[in-house]
Amino acid sequence: MTRVPGQQPPATAGPGSDPDSGFERDVQARIDGVDGRSDHDLRALFGQSTAVFASLAGPAHMVEDANAAFFSAIGAGERVRTRIPLKDVMPQPEAQGILKLLDRVYRAGERHTGPDTRTVLDHGPAAREAFFDFTYEPRLDAAGNVMGVLVTGVETTQVKQAQRLTAEHRALLEQIARQAPLEQVLDGMARTIEELAPEEVLVSVLLADTEGRHLHHGAAPSLPDFYNQAIDGIAAGEGVGSCGTAAHRRQPVIVSDIATDPFWDDFRDLAGKAGVAACWSTPILARDRSLLGTFAMYHRVPRAPQESDLALARMFADTAALAIERHQAEQARALAEAREEAARRDLAFLLAASTSLTSDLDHTETLRRLTTACAPALAPLCTVDVIDAGRVKRVATTAPSPREERLLASHIPVYDADDDAVSRVLATGLSEVARRTPTGPGPWNDLNVTGYLCVPLLDRGSAFGVMTLLTTGEDVFDGHTVALAEELARRAASAALNARQYTQRAALARDLQSGLLLPEVPNVPGADIATYYHPAGEGLNIGGDFYDVFPLEEGTWAFMLGDVCGRGATAATTTALVRHTARAVAPLLPDPEAVVRAVNKALLDRPSSHGTGFVTLVYGHLTPVAGGGLDITLVRAGHTHPLLIDARQTPRPVAGEGLLLGITRTPDLTARHIRLQPTQSLLLYTDGITEARDEHDEQFGEEGLANALATPLPATAADVIDTLVRAVRAFSGAGGIDDDQAALVLTATATAAVTPAATSGT
Repeated sequence: MTRVPGQQPPATAGPGSDPDSGFERDVQARIDGVDGRSDHDLRALFGQSTAVFASLAGPAHMVEDANAAFFSAIGAGERVRTRIPLKDVMPQPEAQGILKLLDRVYRAGERHTGPDTRTVLDHGPAAREAFFDFTYEPRLDAAGNVMGVLVTGVETTQVKQAQRLTAEHRALLEQIARQAPLEQVLDGMARTIEELAPEEVLVSVLLADTEGRHLHHGAAPSLPDFYNQAIDGIAAGEGVGSCGTAAHRRQPVIVSDIATDPFWDDFRDLAGKAGVAACWSTPILARDRSLLGTFAMYHRVPRAPQESDLALARMFADTAALAIERHQAEQARALAEAREEAARRDLAFLLAASTSLTSDLDHTETLRRLTTACAPALAPLCTVDVIDAGRVKRVATTAPSPREERLLASHIPVYDADDDAVSRVLATGLSEVARRTPTGPGPWNDLNVTGYLCVPLLDRGSAFGVMTLLTTGEDVFDGHTVALAEELARRAASAALNARQYTQRAALARDLQSGLLLPEVPNVPGADIATYYHPAGEGLNIGGDFYDVFPLEEGTWAFMLGDVCGRGATAATTTALVRHTARAVAPLLPDPEAVVRAVNKALLDRPSSHGTGFVTLVYGHLTPVAGGGLDITLVRAGHTHPLLIDARQTPRPVAGEGLLLGITRTPDLTARHIRLQPTQSLLLYTDGITEARDEHDEQFGEEGLANALATPLPATAADVIDTLVRAVRAFSGAGGIDDDQAALVLTATATAAVTPAATSGT
């Protein structure tokens, strides 16, 4: 193995590099010259007997590799051996001076030069005296640590020129290792060869395109500009000059006389103007033998190459290959990083836009946020049009100025117009993009529109709207922008449909819930009535709690408050069943017990699809008493105990036993009769109040309820409700409500006479 004299391989592994990559191994292999062709080329350049080389490792200076001239130079003669310490192949004691120099270089890590060192080559009659310039260089690993010593030498009288060429070549390799710009490396290489060549030579490097079909200017510092421009982009083909043919054949092409060679028929006049008469071109090949470019050496006069010329061409073609492959690898890495960064930006943009789109449950507001997300990120102008009652309605616009927004808002596309882009996209459900103003009438000139992109907003494959992006300058919609806009439109359509569905469901829930609760408290003679209702959730959960007050005959009124197991639509159907059953049978049955039993039967007879949950209930009848007060008969079926509230004493529960409803056909029910005196109140409530929890997960409880109502209260039902609600909210704090809450307060008042109740429902 032979290295270029004086050449030290630069470190190729460092931060951010992959020491195991094929490219890095090839860089090191080419720098080390491990292939046979490099050895042959160096012998052709510098001769076989005048260059000495040894690669030594470690403090013992283990001989890793060396040429025969080195062993002759140190007096080892024919005993050529490697993988042993240098001292074991040095027979002459006076040669120990070399070991001292090697020790100093290894320890200090500093290069040492021994100029004009006298030595005797060969032995016996063939021995001859020679003078060498020896160089001792520390060999460094990737971390900069000394791993050995590189010994090189050249005969002073023969290789001065070679030393200069080697130094320049080494500098080029170091530039490649440092990832210097390709233009700088190729230009420096061309100038080095031109300067050091014994005869005038003009160097040119052409670079192949990615398909390897054409060659483009890379470096040619001494060729005229008109010549470089003329051959820039020539095809890689047979008979296309020296370079085109060499690229096509993947072999060197030697043209010693351009004036007579048929390869130059199409370029002969051009060559004459440039003043070149010979051209030797060598293909620059990658590791996989793909074409990277060509390396050409031009001469002013017809000339055939010597072996040293061909060796020089091969050496620097390999050097150019290293530079080009390094450049391509860096370009690929930079492109990959740019794509990765662009992907991160796109994901961040889509994430931010999606967050904005889903932050509001209003259908129209979602589409307005879509235009804000798109402009100016994707285009300066953006509109959204939707189909509303068979017509196109513009619901959102975004523009740089209020004037432009007004112009956009004033233009409404025609739904069934063939010449309108929005209409076409609504009909086809396909995006439409153009580098011109949209077809159909519009304020395009006033807005300086130069291009548009219409993207459908789809609902199960059908377009319900269109997002339109408009450009006003030189920018155009590329594939990346189109893909980004379509993805954003897809997300916006989903968010808008969800928002619209939520709005519809919320409206349905409100309508249904309003049918399950009293729209207003009825006016009951002799009674002051107040209610409270708060479902858990955000409006889409229909509460399982319910209450009702309705009139019966002869001045009697019915009241109830209950709790259905579960929530949502199933609980709502059960709530409706209980209320409507009670309203239907109460005028026909004699007492509250009979009404509750009828409700229980209705629950047991309901279809399983309507729910199977149980119900707790307090149901009763009240009759105003002449002179003030209320006579009340009630039944408690598994519900919380009603509280009798008297401003002069602690609230006390009203006893009454009864099983919850919907479980058995013969529930054990007991009616309880009480009379409310004026200012006394009866509180009915659901367990959502007593089971409200604080931040420590403690329940409000019946004790908390009693304590809240134990303070002196004004004798009005509304005050009782207000006191109760404030106490529960103060207890639960920011924790919110985990269960539905409902309460009904009946307060007896003083009346001069009893007014019969109307028989119609409330």
